[in-house]
Amino acid sequence: MRRVVVTGLGALTPIGLDVKSYWEALLQGVSGADYITRFDPSPFRTHFACELKGFDASKYIDRRELRKMDAFSHYAIVAADEAIGDAGLPQASIDKDSVGIIFASGIGGLYSFMEEIKAYTQSGGTPRFSPFFIPKMIIDIAAGHISIKYGYRGPNYATVSACTSSANAIADGFLLIRAGMADVMVVGGSEAPINEAGVGGFNAMRALSERNDDPKTASRPFDKDRDGFVLGEGAAALVLEELEHARRRGARIYAEIAGVGLSADAYHITAPCAKGAALVMQRALASAQIRPEEVDYINVHGTSTPLGDVSETQAIKTVFGEHAYKLNISSTKSMIGHLLGAAGAVEAVATILSIYHQIVHPTINHFTDDPECDLNYTFHTPQRRPIRYALSNSFGFGGHNACLVFKRYEE
Repeated sequence: MRRVVVTGLGALTPIGLDVKSYWEALLQGVSGADYITRFDPSPFRTHFACELKGFDASKYIDRRELRKMDAFSHYAIVAADEAIGDAGLPQASIDKDSVGIIFASGIGGLYSFMEEIKAYTQSGGTPRFSPFFIPKMIIDIAAGHISIKYGYRGPNYATVSACTSSANAIADGFLLIRAGMADVMVVGGSEAPINEAGVGGFNAMRALSERNDDPKTASRPFDKDRDGFVLGEGAAALVLEELEHARRRGARIYAEIAGVGLSADAYHITAPCAKGAALVMQRALASAQIRPEEVDYINVHGTSTPLGDVSETQAIKTVFGEHAYKLNISSTKSMIGHLLGAAGAVEAVATILSIYHQIVHPTINHFTDDPECDLNYTFHTPQRRPIRYALSNSFGFGGHNACLVFKRYEE
């Protein structure tokens, strides 16, 4: 089997606009939540989110091209640029036929869709749609933009599975390289849902926290008083590479992907299912050919919803038994909120850096113990420990589950 390693990382998050600042903020336990600035949130039940701070797309993308893209594509391009640069891919000499792109989103161009429909209704029904409306909105367009910019002609598409979308992109990239269909894959996800439609839609589902008096502590994974997730935005990208291809060019290797697991709950469109979550972790361990007790750390889905956190905790206990209490567990969403289709990739970056630096970032905003959530969630402060194998869990509406197994790179 061809081995697959990670040689480049890119991240654009509510707590850092590049990988370095993102990682430093994670270790410091910085909250990215604050009151919404994009629109007046006062008519909504939730007034806060995890917005990108200080981001100006025109610093990265030509202004003439910006208007042809939705924000989710802006974010995707910026994250991919950082990952490709970080990997040091030699653009002049690399076989561009063997480099592919899989870039995910759960929703895609939601802002563009909302603005076009708003303009149509305000015009009294006059059909004056932008010629860029459809290309701005469709989810696969981010992968298209990246491949056009770099001339990469390998496999190119998007994965869409709600909050599991970018974890599926990483899994697909891994499997394509293993199968010999590519030597390098740029994979990741992007989401730009912080607008009236995004907040209003999730409010209607009663999925968002409504802790308007204290936004920075609203994302409380595994806390007894958690009341929903905090909406986030941003993107992340990983460069996956066949091991010998990476070695030949002297690439830095952050970690190896040892295996992946995929499953469906077949239960409910939005409610979590511990059985499906357990199954996906079991499949991931089988794919990586490792025992449960070999795992040191799990970067959990950990959304801060009343049912979801209990369900994931139950699934971990089912799979790991007594070893569950020896694991370090942390929720990146406690700091960056829930980036929906981009969550899997952004959290995979955190998991990989935990392995690379041998330290687990904390879960912040814990105030009251929940007796149903009694594992080591690395509350408050980071913890150094040996990490050889780590899992990254992602679960999405529709019952979609993915689990990625990352391994400390060894010759």
